[in-house]
Amino acid sequence: MPTIDATMNAYQFSVSVTPEFLPDQSDAEKRVWAYSYTVRIRNTGSVPAQLVARHWVITDDTGRVEEVRGLGVVGHQPLLQPGESFEYTSWTRLATPAGSMRGSYFCVTESGDRFDAPIAEFALIPPGVTLH
Repeated sequence: MPTIDATMNAYQFSVSVTPEFLPDQSDAEKRVWAYSYTVRIRNTGSVPAQLVARHWVITDDTGRVEEVRGLGVVGHQPLLQPGESFEYTSWTRLATPAGSMRGSYFCVTESGDRFDAPIAEFALIPPGVTLH
């Protein structure tokens, strides 16, 4: 069993994502498939920390990768106390019906320590589509 550094538990955000296909904003003839995704970020560590920046890796079904970096999320840089959560919804478009996203948030504690909160890969698949 691996040893866990106590400071790693102090600096920890958990991230869950719920994607949703947007048929009204998608157009197969124009090769555009749109998805929203609702993200819930929770400070599961023991110290207050602020989400400062985001990094997304968006991959379509052909393997084409787009990286998106920027400050905050939907205009916010939430400061979360231990146990607090922040939720937001955003969206993306793909040039194929299906794909995936993964990423991380860059966070800073009140004392200036920095850490990354990983966002596990999640699938973007319209209802009724089967992947190979």
